[in-house]
Amino acid sequence: MKYLRQLAIIFSFCILGEFIKHIFHLNIPSNVIGMLLLLGALCSGIVKLSMLEEMSNLLLEHLPFLFIPAGVGLITCFSLIKNSLVKFSVIIIISTLIVLAITGLTIELLMRRKAK
Repeated sequence: MKYLRQLAIIFSFCILGEFIKHIFHLNIPSNVIGMLLLLGALCSGIVKLSMLEEMSNLLLEHLPFLFIPAGVGLITCFSLIKNSLVKFSVIIIISTLIVLAITGLTIELLMRRKAK
């Protein structure tokens, strides 16, 4: 029952994000809006981490299974994307390097702040 309650909290923020997207006609994905709202609720203390922790850990444990449908979709549409495979590869490599660099710089900044 506890997992159901935690999942209901997470889904309620996703639904709230969907509602906000349609009310304000935003071009931001509703799940991003919902997760930002959830982040705000967690930071403000409206929602406690203990209210979501177990379900979040369970979802993280099974996260790789959520990528299977996307992978199968890519395989079934391979004939459509094979002409752009080099472009996709370059974009993936460059964006990965950018994320890696920004993450490294952020960690260094946070470690310097903590040392002070």
